[in-house]
Amino acid sequence: MGTKNCPETPRQKMINMMYLVLTALLALNVASEVLESFRIVDASLTQTINNVNRKNDQIYGAFDAAYMQNPTKVKEWKDKADEVRKQSSEIIVKIKDLKELLVLESGGIPLKTADPDFVLGSEDPIVVNSKGDTIAIKKEDDLNKPSEIMIRQKKAEDLKNSINSYRDFLIGYIDEQDPLRETISKQLDTSDPKAKLAEGGEKKSWETLHFENKPLIAVITLLSKMQIDIQNAETNVISALYSRIDAASFKFNRLGARILAKSTYVFEGDQFEAEIFLAAEDTTQQPEIFVNNAKLNMRDGKGIYTTTATKVGTFKWGGLIKYKNPEGNVNSYPFEGEYQVGRPNVTISPTKMNVFYLGIANPIKVSVPGIASENLVVTGTNLRIEKNGEDYFVYPSKVDMLGKNTSITVTAKIDGESRSMGSPATFRVKEVPDPIATIGGKNGGPLRKEELIAEDGIFAELKDFDFDLKFRITQFDVSLSGAGGYVNLYKSTSNKFTAEQKAQFNKLSPGSLIYIDNIMAKGDDGLNARPLAPISFKIR
Repeated sequence: MGTKNCPETPRQKMINMMYLVLTALLALNVASEVLESFRIVDASLTQTINNVNRKNDQIYGAFDAAYMQNPTKVKEWKDKADEVRKQSSEIIVKIKDLKELLVLESGGIPLKTADPDFVLGSEDPIVVNSKGDTIAIKKEDDLNKPSEIMIRQKKAEDLKNSINSYRDFLIGYIDEQDPLRETISKQLDTSDPKAKLAEGGEKKSWETLHFENKPLIAVITLLSKMQIDIQNAETNVISALYSRIDAASFKFNRLGARILAKSTYVFEGDQFEAEIFLAAEDTTQQPEIFVNNAKLNMRDGKGIYTTTATKVGTFKWGGLIKYKNPEGNVNSYPFEGEYQVGRPNVTISPTKMNVFYLGIANPIKVSVPGIASENLVVTGTNLRIEKNGEDYFVYPSKVDMLGKNTSITVTAKIDGESRSMGSPATFRVKEVPDPIATIGGKNGGPLRKEELIAEDGIFAELKDFDFDLKFRITQFDVSLSGAGGYVNLYKSTSNKFTAEQKAQFNKLSPGSLIYIDNIMAKGDDGLNARPLAPISFKIR
């Protein structure tokens, strides 16, 4: 009799349990690397938020100074700028309150109410609420609470409506012919992503694209990115309002240089681009703008500076603006800024567990922050991949228990070019585990005669398996102990008890033994029928 027919020993059970624990630890290690990437990005975005805040405060300070010198000329523009500040503050508070709610609902710890022995590490992730209180993030990988709050409680829909109202409010302050209207619209775009309906693509909303089934730290990072978009839009509008003040009415040494970047966070290999200009512009003359002692080309009074991001990190840059004031003297205005370069990062999430199974469709989700799903190309080794709406099905070719030959690679189409989104992700491939044979849900042991007669046959059950995979019994043998110790054998070529087998069951008396072996089962995975472990019962 083969090893499959032998009962599992306590030692083997312990080995199996240790293997499951090791598998779980491996999955946690992969998850922690992805979460660490989001922590690093969010920390960088928080620094950028502080930098943009300081820049906006400087512009509002320039409004205050100009108003003190000439209230009559400045009041109209200062009132509009103050309203922009008020509306911007309200939506930023809404985002901070959302962060606080998400973190607290996921077990976050407010430092002001934490236990005295609680210690916050220097690299531990945090959020700061609208009151300035710090909250430690404890469950960065929480997938349930963000989806519950943002999607099912419709907080994402409320945020989308607030962003749309704020965008329309800002655009109302910009002239219809001004290209800044299009810039603001793109910065605060909340339109639903396009789906390729010809290919059966599923239509997704802006809300589900950004917030459904995302880990907590990814949602916090995305909300930080939205803060930056809002504050950059605020910078654009108040700078435009300030430029409408008649600069000749003021001393030019109170004016400062302004920098508008398309983005302060770019992928390695991409280009960083920024516009540098004076807040109060005289359309009758062009300033001269220098970066690293090199004179920039001008476009509508703005110097266009571009540089290629060759490595990861934060980089400072600056230069000088030379401008002739109404008295004919040339004044110089120094400026400085910074930008961040990050390495492309991809998330590949098996929706069941961190392993693929042979012969079935293994669903996975693939996402890259900032890249639409239709611009992703997913390929692999030792497997076939089919797109299913926004997600994918993976069909492995052969068993790969160590995960040495099975991998998934993701590239993205960015600005017409194909870019690799990080190193290939490796996976293990296993066979679907064997089901167990049961009668009336029992796998052996004592069985009442009435229970046995009431059943039509035996069934195959696949316990503790995440996929909805069915097996059916194709044959089995029943052995019954008779008088004098003789054993009689009765065969079935399906999962049903034959008439002969049922007739024998009616003759059984308490203490009789039933032994069922030679059990074969075939599954939905399309593979050959497999033998199952025998089962035995004692009639009581």
